[in-house]
Amino acid sequence: MTEEDVEFRKKIRSDVPHSARVWNAWLGGKDNYPVDRELADAVTAAYPQTAAVALASRAFQARAVRHLATLGVRQFLDVGTGLPVENSTHEVAQAVAPDARIVYVDNDPIVLVHAAALLTSTPEGRTAYVDADLSRTDAVVDEASETLDLSQPVAVLLLSTLGHLTPSDGIQVVQRYMARMPSGSYLVLCDTVKTPETLAAQEAYDSGDNPPYLVREPEEITGCAEGLELLDPGFVSIPFWRPTEERPTPVDQWGLVARKP
Repeated sequence: MTEEDVEFRKKIRSDVPHSARVWNAWLGGKDNYPVDRELADAVTAAYPQTAAVALASRAFQARAVRHLATLGVRQFLDVGTGLPVENSTHEVAQAVAPDARIVYVDNDPIVLVHAAALLTSTPEGRTAYVDADLSRTDAVVDEASETLDLSQPVAVLLLSTLGHLTPSDGIQVVQRYMARMPSGSYLVLCDTVKTPETLAAQEAYDSGDNPPYLVREPEEITGCAEGLELLDPGFVSIPFWRPTEERPTPVDQWGLVARKP
């Protein structure tokens, strides 16, 4: 085993919960440890809708990416990608447009090793991974530009991610990303809205050895899209954004897709 392998293993601690692995547990994945499932269960006990929110977020992402790909978008910047799961951004986009280019962004060693193994492109397109903190917007965009053509529209995705930042910081981060994107680019955004129930979930989540995840007032989500044009149906509970089922069930995560004029 090399020194790099040893250092990598030190970073992957199985004795404390990890946000990407906890999220994976809510999605029914297997890339998690007992300590992650314990925290996932504790949050679910405080807020039974938790797993439904996680699943709704992934479904919203797939619908939004598919819709934008059908509109002609061929470049996607997926910020805070988390552990790869079925119907990842590149799979959905390249199913519509095999030449689509996707850059994933995360700064987690666990996500990095999974991304290198699983986030593979079609022969016609490209996928890449940027290992950086989402708040380092210029560094992220500069490295992403090695794969993406920033003279052409890019869809920027931040799904269930901004809770790791304060609301004001989150708005500024999103606006900095969009300021670097050309006209005709899109923002795909969703996060958990503040209710007594989601505040209970936030408190339960913070009981683990995790950075806090802060739920949002609605205007703290829509403020990220200031100056952009919202696509129909606007800012809604995410199962209601261009649903594929006849009677969606609302969840306490709301989202939007917006175009930069």
